[in-house]
Amino acid sequence: MNTADLGLPVSVPSTALFTDQYEFTMLQAALKAGTADRRSVFEVFTRRLPEGRRYGVVAGTGRVLDAVENFRFDEGVLGFLRDGGIVDEPTLQWLADYRFGGDIHGYPEGEVYFPGSPILRVEGSFAECVLLETVILSVLNHDSAIAAAASRMSAAAADRRLIEMGARRTHELAAVASARAAYVGGFHSTSDLAAGFRYGIPTVGTSAHAFTLLHDTERDAFRAQVDSLGRGTTLLVDTYDVTEAVAAAVEIAGTGLGAVRIDSGDLLMVAHRVRRQLDDLGARDTKIVVTSDLDEYAIASLAAAPVDAYGVGTQLVTGSGHPTCSMVYKLVARAGSADPDAPLVPVAKRSAGGKLSVGGRKWAARRHDEYGVAEAEVLGTGPVPESLADRQLLTELVKQGEVVAREPLDTARERHIAARAALPISATQLSRGEPVIPTEYLM
Repeated sequence: MNTADLGLPVSVPSTALFTDQYEFTMLQAALKAGTADRRSVFEVFTRRLPEGRRYGVVAGTGRVLDAVENFRFDEGVLGFLRDGGIVDEPTLQWLADYRFGGDIHGYPEGEVYFPGSPILRVEGSFAECVLLETVILSVLNHDSAIAAAASRMSAAAADRRLIEMGARRTHELAAVASARAAYVGGFHSTSDLAAGFRYGIPTVGTSAHAFTLLHDTERDAFRAQVDSLGRGTTLLVDTYDVTEAVAAAVEIAGTGLGAVRIDSGDLLMVAHRVRRQLDDLGARDTKIVVTSDLDEYAIASLAAAPVDAYGVGTQLVTGSGHPTCSMVYKLVARAGSADPDAPLVPVAKRSAGGKLSVGGRKWAARRHDEYGVAEAEVLGTGPVPESLADRQLLTELVKQGEVVAREPLDTARERHIAARAALPISATQLSRGEPVIPTEYLM
């Protein structure tokens, strides 16, 4: 589905104030100094992966494109900047006509990345590029963190289905973005209807414990649900006694009952008992769904359990312990003047404390071995070696201000599954370790 066709029903009128104030003060000073029009190249990258992670996942690219298109300064926004004395009048006049007119290249959504990978490259005048820093980082840091957690959970779940259920555990708009990122990372559906409406993600949901408690008996609740939703529904069986509930569920819905959900207790033990009971009752095709604060480790621990699907909430929308990717947006090259033909000069931060950057407008490629398994992330600023010419990772996303690379969300999801499969097998191990392939520089 092309999300642009849906008209941003879950969004805000403008993304222009998703910006740190220092970007406006830099803009004002650069305009006054005559350096605002210097051609510049910014890159998004991370110096390291979250502790213990073996690879990262690019997610949020489609939302970045929406944000760049929607980065506009209407009268209300300009009035806020004027009333607050945030910038001077010449800067306000410049902002009134702002439209990003540069180029953006990036790793396609769903691709994996490693330390130093130029995940996004933004090129244009210093003025138009610097304003986009915060909104780009906000989207990519959040969505990539959720997608990385989702990918680990997806790998742990193998061919079992994953349901995103974290809407009640995060900000209402973050919940929509989280469901989107989780889908890119390998989840199959979401409970969040706004995410389904905005991005076309399959939605699921049946009932909570409150529905059972509403009725005089559990049997009354099951009967009401089956009468309304049909025998293919999923009945929640752990409000009272699980064994009694399963027996009542099959008696009421018959052996064609769609599924039962278990939300508490020793999930491994209970799942085995419930599977045995269902089979004994003739409900051999009835699925078992488990929930209850799952993460990738809990999912992996249930690999031997007769479970058909997992519902994941809190741990997913918080990045399973790593809610950000620590991505940064750094100037890596700029022209020496406003002359459009002035050559680019590499620039880089050199301060102490581990916050170094590598100057120069970079290309990126992934080298594979003879079996097609990735063995290195190769970055460079000079000519691309012939052996890597068909392995380049950066794709054109925006050309002269126009988005040129919108794609269905399913495409990003499929790309991620393929990219992960091409990594060394140790990439999906949950044990702590270094990035699964090294980053090499050809400068």
